[in-house]
Amino acid sequence: MRVRLKADGRLVEILHDGSERPIAAGVSAAPATQADYARKVRMATGLTQAAFAARIKVPLETVRNWEQGKRSPRGPARTLLKLIEMAPESVFAALDAA
Repeated sequence: MRVRLKADGRLVEILHDGSERPIAAGVSAAPATQADYARKVRMATGLTQAAFAARIKVPLETVRNWEQGKRSPRGPARTLLKLIEMAPESVFAALDAA
């Protein structure tokens, strides 16, 4: 499955003919800040900051900085958080296999 994160925050699947199909309709509104969003995604997994950082293979300080608003997840990190929000088991399984 090929997915793309659109500028408006929607996830779409890229089909073989190049068209796009929404992955999750009716997803709740995004939190007010990127820090709130990063914290919401992590807390939904039930992991501590340290365990979450280890699962997504980033330094603990990165997760702390996201959640404290010192830095915002951008590019691939933002996409990864969105995918974890939508399908955490699949994402963690893929990361564990890598």
